[in-house]
This record gives sequence, structure tokens and C-alpha cells, in this order.
Amino acid sequence: MAHRGEVVWTDVVGLADVKSGVEVTPEHQFQVGSITKTFTAVTVMRLREAGALALDDRLSDHLESYPHASATIRQLLAHASGLQRELPGASWETFEFPSSEELLGRLGDVEHVVGAHEHFHYSNLAFALLGEVVSVRTGRPYADYVEAEILAPLGLGRTAWSASDPVATGYFVEPWSDTVRPERPLDLGGADSAGGLWSTASDLCRWGAFLTDPDARVLSAEASAAMHTPQIVVDPDRWTSAWGLGLGLDRRGERIFAGHTGGMPGFLSGLAYARKERVSAAVLLNTESRIDPGSLAVDLAERAADAFPAEPEPWRPGEQVPEQLAGLLGPWWSEGTEFVFSWRGGRLEARSAEAGSENDPAVFEPDGDDAYRTVSGRERGEALRIVRAEDGSVTKLYWATYPFTRDPRPFTE
Repeated sequence: MAHRGEVVWTDVVGLADVKSGVEVTPEHQFQVGSITKTFTAVTVMRLREAGALALDDRLSDHLESYPHASATIRQLLAHASGLQRELPGASWETFEFPSSEELLGRLGDVEHVVGAHEHFHYSNLAFALLGEVVSVRTGRPYADYVEAEILAPLGLGRTAWSASDPVATGYFVEPWSDTVRPERPLDLGGADSAGGLWSTASDLCRWGAFLTDPDARVLSAEASAAMHTPQIVVDPDRWTSAWGLGLGLDRRGERIFAGHTGGMPGFLSGLAYARKERVSAAVLLNTESRIDPGSLAVDLAERAADAFPAEPEPWRPGEQVPEQLAGLLGPWWSEGTEFVFSWRGGRLEARSAEAGSENDPAVFEPDGDDAYRTVSGRERGEALRIVRAEDGSVTKLYWATYPFTRDPRPFTE
């Protein structure tokens, strides 16, 4: 487990290699499977920030040979495209995975098995194709890009595309006995972006810490927030699980834990973290059965969140209020509801007077003379317009076209 990027607790049990009797240590590498998808998602969001792609671009805008017009980058990241789960062919029987060239040559065999956004439908193929998009837009092999632009800057020295000692051996455990059989490590070829990484528990905890509070050299806070915004509900009957952009989102009480799980022959893994408390937890197993690493990782992250509750930001004197906002701050009324406009942290914001301080305010950015645009929170994207009297005093506001006045009035007045 880690708190604010520092590993605060580790524990190990069992053998890294049954034949030699070598016990596992925190520095042993495991194949982490689909946790790789969180790295792929970050690469895509980096390209979005660089203007190389947009989330609502169609996949065919970047892969000309892709035959379906409807799938978008956003849908692929959120497993909401309806794309088939696996790569065309019988790779999980033959254990022979296509190269990038072979994968692109078989796109005519790809199916959309459900309608886009009709159901959550997990797809390894979607992330294999996102890796191809990264290669096309960067002009570099996907794996090379991740190494240079993510792993190296973040110091994740034990996270790599191939294993280096010490390495745990992956095993199949017989279901009706304690007999174990070693599994053969897989090379995913053109599907590396869906599950090819090896890592350690410590590196994954540091990766979780990055996802809670990103290093601006690698990813902006705005892009990270977008990744954690729910795109599709996984369990529509219970509403406890959703998917963001490359990240699973699970509710435990009032907390939301983000992360991912992974599974490869002989290996299971889980990563979970809580952004508010800035805690993360990773679970790595060199067996493929009997334990749910995702739930265990969330359990550990929940324990860490209880032990390290979120710390309130210390109060500091704020910036001087801009002259043009001096007459705007304070209470305003609309539809019988009071809103309070404030200048906090160098930005204009607004909250309903009835909303608790734990709720995020609406935040505005300048958008012309006496005009602002809501960039986050309530009425995101809507315009705020300031109306002044001849002497320059503020007399009325229009937010999302609704009039706001200094005193409460009937809606129809």
C-alpha cells in the first residue's frame, strides 16, 4: 500500500518458484496483464492534450483500414464500443498472437457484437487497436513510446515489456488438489497495449499514486479528471460499478475507488486507489485461480483510506479580487434559490447556498468582456453574462440563460 506516493506497507507469502523453493519478495516481477490498459489510456490522453486526436474521433480517422465507421476513441477506452472481446482468431488456444501488421490485416473480421453504449462489453481488442493508434500518431512503436514518455519520467524501473530477475513463475493450481503446473509466459505481439507489461507491487503502488495526483510532465490534472469521469455503468441494477476512460470505478459507501485488474496464464493482479485520500494498493499473484485480486486490492485501499483520511488544504491568503468582479461577489438568487459567487484560489466560482462544502463549486473562466464560461461543476459549458448599470455596477447575471438577481423574486416577475 502507498500513501502520497510512499509505500507504507508490504507483505508477501508463498513461493516465487516452486521447483527451487525461492520465496517471493516485493521486488519480484509479475505479468500484470490488463493493468497495462491504464498505461495505454494515459498515452491516449497525452495525445489528446497534444492535439493529435480527440476522444470523439472515430477509430477509422486514425486506422484507415478499420471497416466500421461508428467506434470512437472514447468508446474504446470505456469498453462501450460494443467491439468483440478478443482479437480475431484463436490466440487463447494456440497462444500465438498476431503482430501489429497481422492484426491490422485482419480488421475485416472484426465484429461489433452489441450496440455502442448499449451495454458495458469488455474488449481486449479495443485496447490493442488503441495501441496501434498511438503508434500511428507518434510515429513510434507503442512500447517504445510508453517506455520513454511514461515509465522513464516516473521512475518505474521495474515495470517493463519483458521480465528481468527476480521474476515470479506463473502457475496453474489444480482445482481438486494442491498440485501446481508452471504456465508458459506469453508474448502478446500486437496486443501488448492490452496486457503486456511486467511490474512489481511497489511500482504499481507508485503508478496508482501518479493516477491520484499526476505529474504534469506526463499528464495534466484536467486529463486525469476526465479519465475518472464515468462513461458507462457496469451494473445498471446496483449502480456500484462504472467505467471511466481506461479505468474501472467502484463505489464502497461514500468512496469511489479507481483501478484495474489483470489476468494472464499463471498470474492475477489488482490495482486500486482513492484519489481524495491519495492512497493506492496493489495485489500480485502467481496463480490464476481461487482469489479475486480486484476486490482484495480495493479492501486494502479502503483500509489505507481509513488510516490516512484526506487532509484539508491549509488556509492561505488569496489573490486580490479583480476590479471587474468586485461588485459581483456575494449572494444572488434565481428560481427562489440562493447562490453565492466567490473568488477563491484565483478563480470565480459559485455554489448553491444549500450545498455542503464537500460538493465541488461551479468554476468560471473569462470568455470575453463581462462574459465567463463554466469550465467545471454545475452547468459545465454554459455561459455566464454580467449586466451592468450606466455607472458600471452589476445589476443582474444570466447563467445558462437564467436571470440572477440580488434579492429573491417570483420566477415569473
